[in-house]
Amino acid sequence: MALEDTDIFPRLERFYDAVPRDAAVAEEIGEFVLFVREGRGWPYYARPRLGGETPSAADVTAVRARQREVSAPEAFEWVHETTPDLLAVARSAGLDVLLAPLLVLDRAALVPELPIPGAAIRFLEPGSASFAADIAATRAVGRLGFGAPASATSAAPSTATAGALILDPAGPEQRDAVPQPSAEMIAEQERRHASGRCISAVVESPADGIVACGSVQRVDGVSEVVGVATLPSARRQGYASQLTANLARRALLEGDDMVFLSAADDDVARLYSKIGFRRAGTACIGSPAAATV
Repeated sequence: MALEDTDIFPRLERFYDAVPRDAAVAEEIGEFVLFVREGRGWPYYARPRLGGETPSAADVTAVRARQREVSAPEAFEWVHETTPDLLAVARSAGLDVLLAPLLVLDRAALVPELPIPGAAIRFLEPGSASFAADIAATRAVGRLGFGAPASATSAAPSTATAGALILDPAGPEQRDAVPQPSAEMIAEQERRHASGRCISAVVESPADGIVACGSVQRVDGVSEVVGVATLPSARRQGYASQLTANLARRALLEGDDMVFLSAADDDVARLYSKIGFRRAGTACIGSPAAATV
């Protein structure tokens, strides 16, 4: 897939607008649409209204008030190339904005499927006897993986050396201690996977069980790779890269012709570029600025 031959940004806007609509109520507030989650599950964001004008600072303030009213995170997302003036507006309205590299798969550059030493990739099957346990494990891996940056360690106190406490990275023991998700959440995940809107996969080790996870969410031929996380104790094995490549390959096999993801920063983006993703733009993620003392 040649990037210049696709209508990337209009398709992204339609995708971002469509993804939450089967699990959230869409409320129009000024030039934003706020997606309010129904029931339990992942909370959604506010985005610029499809085909609308640039939101104002007053729109940002109104959305934040409504998010507090419904106990939702004060989260905003948009694509800079589509709504370039919103960056300055958001900052003037008191938001910190993360500028995340947005990458689209170059199909011709996708790396081949390679074996993973000591582990294997497995796709989750809704309706299987292991589905609930698999979802519980993936949520725990995600919680631990995203909670501990790759340069840091997590949980599990280890030995003390020269009077300093050394922390071991979180591993299977900490994963298994994470509280189980509710039956309602498991049922929702099973529904989304059975509908084909979501596909999930894991990296599984015979010794340690599920050590990495990731998903694609799919709408109208577009797939977004999301939630790729590795258990901190299992990092630097190439799990995330191979898992992402396999998820992208599965999306293509299912008939999607555009696969994309947002990277946390330029360093992460460079890792994804090695498996076939190319930078296409910038995803903006806004949240309230931290209070200064």
